[in-house]
Formats: sequence, C-alpha cells, structure tokens
Amino acid sequence: MKSVFIGNLNFETSESDVRVTFEQYGEVTRVTLMTDRETGLPRGFAFVEMPNDEEAATAIADLNGRHASGRTLTVNEARPRPERSSAVRVGYSRNPGGSAQQTRNARS
Repeated sequence: MKSVFIGNLNFETSESDVRVTFEQYGEVTRVTLMTDRETGLPRGFAFVEMPNDEEAATAIADLNGRHASGRTLTVNEARPRPERSSAVRVGYSRNPGGSAQQTRNARS
C-alpha cells in the first residue's frame, strides 16, 4: 500500500476529481482531501492510497508537475507524520486558596 501526497490543488477540487484522476493509473482505496478544522474549507492538498506500489509510482511520475485548474501539482510519495513529542506544558492554575500557582504537566 502506497500513500501519495498531492499538493497545490485548486480549492474547487473535490475528492471525486482526485479519485477519477488517480484511477486512470490503477485501484484507489482511499482519497482524503484535507480541510481546515475551523472553517471546513479545503486546504489545497490531499492524500491518495493505492494498493499497488508500481501503479502509484507511475501516477506520481506522470502527475508531478502537471497543470490542473490553473495550478502546477506537486505529487510525491507521502512521508509518515512526524511523532509529536510529549513536551512539558507550563501553565498557571489556581489552588484552592485562590492564588495563582505555576504548574507543570507532562503530555501523554
């Protein structure tokens, strides 16, 4: 299974547009069009999962740098998300007596 990143998408592009484009190269198991959490608007990039690595490699080679809807696409193999560190958070909270007290909490 290969995950493919598609960047610089026109904001009007739909998941079905991406699926149709990639299905020309082989089977597509999932298309994820990324949207902004707060507004729900497209962020201009997507991920496609293809079960056949050779078909995914062909799609990457053919589509990277292609013009679509007035934009030049960036298409490459998706890199794994970096793990977030469990950084120490520093904040202030009130103790039962009412005064502010600095606290340190480790994130898990």
